Amino acid sequence: MTDALFLLDTEHDDVPVNSDELNAGWKLTLPQSVRRHAIQAMRLKDGDELQLSDGKGLRIHAVLRDAQQGIAEVSSFGKEPQPTTKLALIQALAKTGHDEQAIDTATQIGVDEVIPWQVLDAATEQSRRSWTPELGECVTSKQLIAICKRACVHGDMVIVLHQDATKTWSQLEEAIAVLSDKCLQDGRQRTVYVVVGPEGGISDAEIESFTNAGAEACVLGSNILRASTAGPVALSLLARALGRFI
Repeated sequence: MTDALFLLDTEHDDVPVNSDELNAGWKLTLPQSVRRHAIQAMRLKDGDELQLSDGKGLRIHAVLRDAQQGIAEVSSFGKEPQPTTKLALIQALAKTGHDEQAIDTATQIGVDEVIPWQVLDAATEQSRRSWTPELGECVTSKQLIAICKRACVHGDMVIVLHQDATKTWSQLEEAIAVLSDKCLQDGRQRTVYVVVGPEGGISDAEIESFTNAGAEACVLGSNILRASTAGPVALSLLARALGRFI
């Protein structure tokens, strides 16, 4: 079992998290929020190992030395880079809370950016991630068309999930592999966006607008998935294709 990971609030927690200032053997006083979660809720005790992160790539491995005082000793640390091929979820908002469920699941899968269409810390800790997903501003359909157009210019890819699309996921995998190879060759970040519409579906007019702007419309399979399920399923397939799942 991997060690539990706890996020540090770098704007408020008085803990040195700059990797240039850390040293193995250094003792840290855990912030109250982390102590409450780690010691009171998860019942970690002296000698137990844990991880700390700033949500921006820093991962600290530590050992709890004094649970009562919340003292942990740094055993190792490192800065993890973001993936060169980023995954982004553009999720239509729902009144039922299914959008929050989708974002939580997507975070655990490894999404790098979430853009609400017309909310992350707990899932980051649960999945032991050192990078917290970026939460973009809510966009309108018109702004989503602009995202599609910018993607064409910058070499990104936008995949719109739609039950009536004729293109299947397997037909897109070659283009996804080409994009990933380009990222590895030139070291430049590119993003694969996954667009999920509301429970009622994306209108034909919107699909036409998105595809005319450069997006790819795709059907995941014969089963019709809920809005809260479609995004995580597509992100899982992407993560597998990009080697994040092994």
